[in-house]
Amino acid sequence: MPPTAAEIRQQFIDYFAEKHGHMFVPSSKVVPFDDPTLLFTNAGMNQFKDVFLATGKRNYNRAVNSQKCIRAGGKHNDLEDVGLDTFHHTFFEMLGNWSFGDYFKAEAIEWAWDLLTNPRNWGLEKDRLYATVFAGDEADGVQADTEAEELWKKVTDINHSNLSRWDKKDNFWEMGETGPCGPCSEIHYDCRSDEERAKVPGADLVNRNHPGVIEIWNLVFIQFNRGDDRSLTPLPAKHVDTGMGFERVVRILQGKTSNYDTDLWLPIFKAIQWHTKSDPYGGKLDDPIDIAYRVLADHVRCLTIAITDGARPGNEGRSYVLRRILRRALRIAHQTMSVEGPVLFELVPSVVESLGEAFPSLKKNPDEVAKIIKSEEEAFLKTLDRGIELFDAAAQRAIAQRSTNITAEDSFKLHDTYGFPIDLTQVMAEERGMAVDLEGFEELMEQARRKSRKTGGHVGESGEIVMDLPPDAIASLQKMGIKPTIDEDKYLARPLSVKVQAIWNGDDFDNTVGIGRTLAVITNRTNFYTEQGGQVGDQGMLYIDSVAGSVGMRTVRDHSFISGSHLSGDEGSSMQGAVRFKIEDVKTSGGYVLHIGQVIEGMLNVGDRGSLKIDRDRRTPILANHTATHLLNHALRTVLGEEINQKGSLVAPDRLRFDFSHPRPMTMPEIAKVEQMVNEAINHSLRIHAETVPLKLAEKIHGVRAVFGEQYPDPVRVVSIGKPIRNLISMSRNPEWKNYSIEFCGGTHLHATAEAMAFVIVQEQALAAGIRRVTALTGPAALAAREAGAELESRIIRASEMDDQTLPEECNDIAKLMDQLTISATTRHKLTGLCEELKESAKAIRKQENAESREMVVEQARMLAENNQDPVIVHEVLGADKETLLVAMDIIRAKCPQSAAMLFTSSEVESKVVIVAGVPEILISKGLKAGDWVQQAAQICGGGGGGRPDMAQAGGKNPDKVDEAI
Repeated sequence: MPPTAAEIRQQFIDYFAEKHGHMFVPSSKVVPFDDPTLLFTNAGMNQFKDVFLATGKRNYNRAVNSQKCIRAGGKHNDLEDVGLDTFHHTFFEMLGNWSFGDYFKAEAIEWAWDLLTNPRNWGLEKDRLYATVFAGDEADGVQADTEAEELWKKVTDINHSNLSRWDKKDNFWEMGETGPCGPCSEIHYDCRSDEERAKVPGADLVNRNHPGVIEIWNLVFIQFNRGDDRSLTPLPAKHVDTGMGFERVVRILQGKTSNYDTDLWLPIFKAIQWHTKSDPYGGKLDDPIDIAYRVLADHVRCLTIAITDGARPGNEGRSYVLRRILRRALRIAHQTMSVEGPVLFELVPSVVESLGEAFPSLKKNPDEVAKIIKSEEEAFLKTLDRGIELFDAAAQRAIAQRSTNITAEDSFKLHDTYGFPIDLTQVMAEERGMAVDLEGFEELMEQARRKSRKTGGHVGESGEIVMDLPPDAIASLQKMGIKPTIDEDKYLARPLSVKVQAIWNGDDFDNTVGIGRTLAVITNRTNFYTEQGGQVGDQGMLYIDSVAGSVGMRTVRDHSFISGSHLSGDEGSSMQGAVRFKIEDVKTSGGYVLHIGQVIEGMLNVGDRGSLKIDRDRRTPILANHTATHLLNHALRTVLGEEINQKGSLVAPDRLRFDFSHPRPMTMPEIAKVEQMVNEAINHSLRIHAETVPLKLAEKIHGVRAVFGEQYPDPVRVVSIGKPIRNLISMSRNPEWKNYSIEFCGGTHLHATAEAMAFVIVQEQALAAGIRRVTALTGPAALAAREAGAELESRIIRASEMDDQTLPEECNDIAKLMDQLTISATTRHKLTGLCEELKESAKAIRKQENAESREMVVEQARMLAENNQDPVIVHEVLGADKETLLVAMDIIRAKCPQSAAMLFTSSEVESKVVIVAGVPEILISKGLKAGDWVQQAAQICGGGGGGRPDMAQAGGKNPDKVDEAI
């Protein structure tokens, strides 16, 4: 009986943990939020990268685990091969053992051979195993790895003819352009039948990409450091880093010819068959249904693992990779398996069944993972059918023109209108033996990018004038020798002396401008913070004390500018008097800071000198909100978990907004805890430290946060709340730093947290699938929200003591205030509960009042019916409303079925009249129709109405006219 996949995984771990003293280290997440160089964790060594770089240590020197890996983007991308062969996957497990400066080549080789071939372990046939070693490289000055080659011969009984040497491409491993590296020794296994092996020796197929002779294990010997000059120097401490393809070794040990034939995939294939109603999986490479099985199974494993670990489908970076994976699988399910609606989300439980024991995080919230996948599927399905129709039409047009190319125009339309990634269009084309005009597609994409770039001034979505410098304007500034704006004073609020370098009107540069136009002024220096990183730009004033007597630049409409020219006549004359330019926004284009606004006094000239003054009253709450955003980010990770990742932010004067990845709404206790943590930090008056630090040093700080996907400058600005930057750098791996807010940030901040005064979360809401948004206040706004909440709570408490006559109206007033006032989310939740209790009391009072009113109205109707047998009854009913008036009408019609009736009720307080009328068939036939009848009465009461001949309703607004109407 072959071992199960779970048994094989455990056997590997036990071999190194129990026999050779390795520490079992659980797999890290596939989403490496702390390593911006990686899209996904793609190797077992990723979590030990700091050890190999000598920037970190562990309290053990031997480790073993099974690491979750994804290779579906960037340098390592197996996506397009999945489904078409038997051994490629987007998600896979990598079994690994590591030595950090402990054992080296001899032990790694001996133990690998012992595990693979010893009958007490896995007992593989030795003559099916092949080992490769590094052949050396003259350019690097590195000799062949004869040490490893001799060790293979010495510590194992491998057939010497099964050893071979290979160049740097196959047998030299490097972490990156620089850093630790070294030769490696790969182990390959020949899975073919004895008959095939007799025809072609396995040695001839090693490293030939043959599906029957596959690499299963790579033993990497890290013994060099690659310098910036590409030279190699020996490392003082040598390491071992091995990686074995789990799916591949399971296939071998279970005697299968395909990775997909093992028990790892059975639960998922069963789920696919059940939910797609397809024939059972047959394992064929040329059957579209079997290909679809492999794609769906692989892709849903990848999606489930990645989303569980904190990633989300989206438009950028790893998010886009996941979206591509999902859309590829869904398109195949839809087109090949004839699945109508979403299906991938239905497969999530089968992934949990297959991998949940090995990776317990999968069991935490699979329903939320399924929900995220389903939402993404539903969004894509809205355009999928139309997109496939468009592709089919494009393919037919190409065939009709005797072409094998899908045109660039059709590919672009699929991408732009229907959300088809270009690689998905390529796959669909390849399935028909066609190709895609990629060069033309890229040209159309670039045209779209150019079109979407804002060139000059234009009207934004909300009607505001948007100012940016197009590339030709930037080139003209550079040609004239106008240097980019020096903005080193942006962190200081003090006034700054400046010179006007250029004035941009949205289309051209002007020399002199007056009142009334929106313009962008470029000065040599600035103390204004430009809009970036979620923080809004500063506002303020440019004051010109004396105006330059000449103009330093002349405008030509074709953007050919002449530096140093002088204008004749009035245009170039000296302008006397003060000039004020009101700055309403600040942006950066090509390094030039644009102070956007209008002249509100005088005439502004190029060459003028003056001072820039920031609106400090506006900047102060921005500082508070930015510092509080950092505290909020840290508190959210503490309360909700380290997988929380920033997805966007807004730092404005009136509020702060923070978007983050999280699969579910926050609970009220969680919101309260986050709010409490931020306020505790404010109350402790922690000092804010900000310094520019070399990027490599900054990245080493334990717990430092950076927005994934952001490209940070080197050096980078680090903002720390509560700890000096020098302390963080000197003891960068100190685990205590995770208790502090430490972020890469170029924004402006307070000097100490106490200046924020208070912090209040006013809303927590969903933004998108797996993305939440918190909106909060600081400073006087937060204090006002607290005070409003406290006053409202007092009013609710007082209302609970009111008598039956005043409570209902007070309850209505409180409900309106709850909607109108800005109060904290936790207070709102608490007060909502108290209001519900009030509403129940008010409801009981109204119910009692309504019951009494109903009894009174019913009694009036009964008396009216009994005392009036006329063919027409017209009367006012006191104390009724519309509902009880209809009840009265039902009573009269029941007791006087041959009579027509019209009933009135009115309210002086509400200035309201209600009229209902009912007419029997016998009187309708004589010309009396309820709709016409009630309309006449309503007009007298200042209203209108109508209805059917037998039953009608109307209303009015003049209760004093009821007697006249009757």
